[in-house]
Amino acid sequence: MPALPCQAFRFSIAGLLLLGLAWAVPRAASAEPPALQRIDLHRNGGVGDDVAVTVGIPFAPGQLQDVARVRILDAQEHEIAAHVEPMLYWYPNKRSIRAVRAQFRAHLTGDTAHYFFAFDAPRTIDAPGWPYADGMIEAEAGLKVPGVLGTLDAEWLTASLIAGPQQPADPANAYDRYVDTQFAWAKALPTRESSAWLFDRTSTLFKQYVRTGRLDYLQAAVLSYRFYMAHITRNAPLFKRSCVGEFAFGEVKPCDAKYVYVEPILLAVGLTGDDSEHDAALVDSMIGVWQRHAAETHQPYARVDQSFTERFAGLGLLETVSAYELTGKAAYLEDVGRRLVWLRDHQAANPDKHPPDGSWRNSWQTHEGAPYDAVYDVRGTSPWMSENIADGLWHAWLVTGDARIPPMLVAFGGYLERYGWIAADTLAQHASDWGRDPCSGPDGQMSWYWSSSLATPQTLIDLQTHNGKYTDQHNVELALPVALARYFTSDPAQAKALEHRLALIAGSYAQGCARNDETARRFNWNNRSGGTVQWLVKHFPAPGTPPERPAVIPAAAQ
Repeated sequence: MPALPCQAFRFSIAGLLLLGLAWAVPRAASAEPPALQRIDLHRNGGVGDDVAVTVGIPFAPGQLQDVARVRILDAQEHEIAAHVEPMLYWYPNKRSIRAVRAQFRAHLTGDTAHYFFAFDAPRTIDAPGWPYADGMIEAEAGLKVPGVLGTLDAEWLTASLIAGPQQPADPANAYDRYVDTQFAWAKALPTRESSAWLFDRTSTLFKQYVRTGRLDYLQAAVLSYRFYMAHITRNAPLFKRSCVGEFAFGEVKPCDAKYVYVEPILLAVGLTGDDSEHDAALVDSMIGVWQRHAAETHQPYARVDQSFTERFAGLGLLETVSAYELTGKAAYLEDVGRRLVWLRDHQAANPDKHPPDGSWRNSWQTHEGAPYDAVYDVRGTSPWMSENIADGLWHAWLVTGDARIPPMLVAFGGYLERYGWIAADTLAQHASDWGRDPCSGPDGQMSWYWSSSLATPQTLIDLQTHNGKYTDQHNVELALPVALARYFTSDPAQAKALEHRLALIAGSYAQGCARNDETARRFNWNNRSGGTVQWLVKHFPAPGTPPERPAVIPAAAQ
């Protein structure tokens, strides 16, 4: 792995954005506004023919500058009275509007109706708006949901980049059949098993709505969002004030940051217009939980005995990026910059003094919560947990264009190829011991639970046997770091190897693998970033060609 510079950086918002210029290839805003876009209204338990509708409408960077140009039209394409207000912006400095909330009265004689929105001319008929929570109806688990939901076309939703680059779902695509099969058992709202919320169930569902435009995904996302936010702590006694913003549900430990997600707030606001479940103070508290209670990854990695988990490091970065996208608050962007420095230095100049290998190498013992002992420790990393770092880095790159991010992703992709996957002969010998599911076929993959460039093969085999069964259940999300390394690599040989690995991983999209419902949270960890992989595969540049940064603000909008 080529060494990355290790000297300290002084960070500013301007500096972060300038670093992206070497990679950014702006997408020009369309010269002509698109044709009418359909809003499909669906009765969601509401009664009566005349209903109040609130819908979120996301827009791509540079596409909408003036909210007064958004109009709502009925099925005959006649403008109707509507209230439209901006909810999200493409930061920095509110360059363009990222999402609006449209509210209007509709006639719904059956269970569905078709309306439209356009933004090609000024709105001529305004109407008063109302608080999002007004007029909600009772739903399961004591929750309230909108009586009417509006869905948009998947082509529009994916092009908006509200959930980052996404590829519209294709029934012929093996991954899309995989996630739909999983959704059959994951659809029901988990109201008892707290771990079913790990790795962010709500964002996973919203992203599938973006990729499909389907009502059932949106219904599940909305219900999950309101359940999730109902369990976010908003007040606490003084001695527990630092835990305000935590997810308090079931067996979740107090102040457990790995259950605290800001991304679903961003998606709920952009896709439904729901701003009723948060305010700026709550977002601050949620990020505060990450800073205080995942403190081992909210600081430089400076000691070999330092506690570190790739999950905390990656999700902490991802949620901080989401908080910036939601609010535009400068402090969050500065925190993103610090986290990038820590990850870069950790990867390039590990305090263990061993040569960099592309991983965020750390202590097996402290990773697993055991006391550190230099004699028996195993220096290495969790491949599947590191997917969280890759996801966080990708989102950070979309927002900042920071030129240090692609080399980190390429280096980790190289590490996975060399040290992350269990060799075929080793796997054949131990497959039954390690619980490998034959669903993925004879070439099915399995990553090490704990991988290392320094440990002996027997050490890794022993760790896998005692701690790492069933790690092939993580193959689907491990496609993300492989695809990201391929997206950014300039080496044709590495590109070829990574494409071969993706082809092998595709065996895990088999229907037999999808029907495995033994672990509820598997739906989340497999699919939170699964749609991104489908987009990346469609947009791999020729090796050596700078890739497009889809979220860049077009020059015309600046």
